[in-house]
Amino acid sequence: MSSRTETGVLHAAIVTAPIDVGHLITRAQAAGVGALSVFLGTVRDLNEGRPVTGMDYEAYESMAASELAAVAREVCEASPGLRVTIEHRIGTLAVGEVSVAIVAAHAHRGPALDGARAIIESLKQRVPIWKREHYVDGERAWVDPTRSSGHPAPREH
Repeated sequence: MSSRTETGVLHAAIVTAPIDVGHLITRAQAAGVGALSVFLGTVRDLNEGRPVTGMDYEAYESMAASELAAVAREVCEASPGLRVTIEHRIGTLAVGEVSVAIVAAHAHRGPALDGARAIIESLKQRVPIWKREHYVDGERAWVDPTRSSGHPAPREH
C-alpha cells in the first residue's frame, strides 16, 4: 500500500487500452483510507431514444492529459486528505466498455463521494475529449459532452 501521508493526484492519464479499475483502486488505497468512491463512465446502448452500437473518443492528448490532472488537482486541493487516481480512454469503444474511471479515496465517505462527483462534472466541462456515437442505422454523430440529456444530437451521414 501507498504511504499514509501521500495525498492528492496519484495518477491521471489519457489511455488507449482498456482501463484496469482494480489497479486504480489499489493505487488509491492507503492505511488511512476509510472510503473509496469509484465512478465508472461506460458506453451505453441507447442515447436520446437512438440505439447506439459504440463510441469514438478523440482528444487533443497533451492538453487533455494536462487538464485532466489540473481538474483532479483542484478537487484535491479543495478537499485535504483526498487521494485520486483517474484514467480516460480514447479510441473506439463498444457498448459496455469503460470510458472513464475515477477513484477518490479519503478517510471519510463524504469527501470521497464529493470528490468523485466534482471531478466528473468538471472533466465534462473542461477536458478536451470529444465523442462520436455510432448508431444502429449506420449514422454517426458528435455528442456535446457538456449538454444535458434531452437535446438531440446533430446528425452525420
